[in-house]
Amino acid sequence: MGPMDYESNSWIWDGVCYYPHLFGGLMLTAALLGFSTSYFSGIGAPSLPFFWSDFGIFQKRKSEKKRIRVYMDGCFDLMHFGHANALRQAKALGDELVVGVVSDEEIIANKGPPVLPMEERLALVSGLKWVDEVIANAPYAITEQFMNRLFNEHKIDYIIHGDDPCLLPDGTDAYALAKKAGRYKQIKRTEGVSSTDIVGRILSSMNDATDSKNHNETSPNGDSNKESSSHGALSHFLPTSHRIVQFSNGRGPGPNARIVYIDGAFDLFHAGHIEILKSARQLGDFLLVGIHNDQTVSKLRGKQFPIMHLHERSLGVLGCQYVDEVIIGAPWEITRDMITTFNISLVVHGTVAENNPFASDSDPYAVPKSMGIFKLLESPKNITTTSIAKRIVANHDAFKKRNAKKVESEKKYYAEKKYICGD
Repeated sequence: MGPMDYESNSWIWDGVCYYPHLFGGLMLTAALLGFSTSYFSGIGAPSLPFFWSDFGIFQKRKSEKKRIRVYMDGCFDLMHFGHANALRQAKALGDELVVGVVSDEEIIANKGPPVLPMEERLALVSGLKWVDEVIANAPYAITEQFMNRLFNEHKIDYIIHGDDPCLLPDGTDAYALAKKAGRYKQIKRTEGVSSTDIVGRILSSMNDATDSKNHNETSPNGDSNKESSSHGALSHFLPTSHRIVQFSNGRGPGPNARIVYIDGAFDLFHAGHIEILKSARQLGDFLLVGIHNDQTVSKLRGKQFPIMHLHERSLGVLGCQYVDEVIIGAPWEITRDMITTFNISLVVHGTVAENNPFASDSDPYAVPKSMGIFKLLESPKNITTTSIAKRIVANHDAFKKRNAKKVESEKKYYAEKKYICGD
């Protein structure tokens, strides 16, 4: 008997298992009717299975595999590709990912003031392609009461965290209870980026801007080499093609898809980006996002920008559930050739955008406008990278103190880290 024969007649053996007495009686009836019981080992009259199939009790029982639900929490302040990659890894450990977003009050009590309020952090987490559910105002520590709520109310199977230690102010492990319960799993930390690192870059870039202004060095033709600037040297991210593949959807547009294009720097990926990308995606079947390279952003906005370099910004955008594909290093001006190459149906731009003091008078959207395929989209949120940077500068002392403490713990992590397989 071949594999297909066994599969086609397995309903019979299920009947033997679950209804032996009834099945035996039916076999006897079949024998009296002149049918050979040899059929039940795969050889016999072809009409019999159809007769028996009318009895629903003999249909193959399909036992659905239990879906594994995993939980991961975090502050998710200044959302970056490290957060996105952590949630991607967490989702890979189960079927459904539930994410807890720590409350503003808990962050203040345990780490200092958050840059982004709860509303913006929720929008960022909810906009990621790997997230299925979000729990707002989650506690910083996994208490026994909250852990029971996760297990009983939210049907969580495992609690996930990275391999870097997460300690409470008293020095205890925030995930000790989950580990004790045997419901804890660990993922590999994404190296080369952290919220602490980004705050440091912002503070440094603002200092660069002040110094440049004082020395009249704000020319758009100045040096845009990121390694030469003090904040650029803070990036330790080593981009690989493997990481881009992990974040990509891995599929192109359909033959008749309506392709929508939107471009920008997408620096310090924030809730405003999420909302405008969502609005753009609703206008078509496939959303293509152009991300300007570092040199273009520096030339348009000043040498202290971008805060995040091209590959970091690309991963941030790719992690968004509304984005289908990105152009890494898209041109500033949209040409007719580019529209033809990517079969673009509509080009959109938000009403809220960064001020580009060094931009030329030429309109980068002149061609799509002349073709009648340009649309100005009302930006749902009045948030920009600059407005977020200003929040940090406005609370300079608080963030500087917070960062000094975190920098020391990160130095210790890197000094003691060991290779961990995974990711």
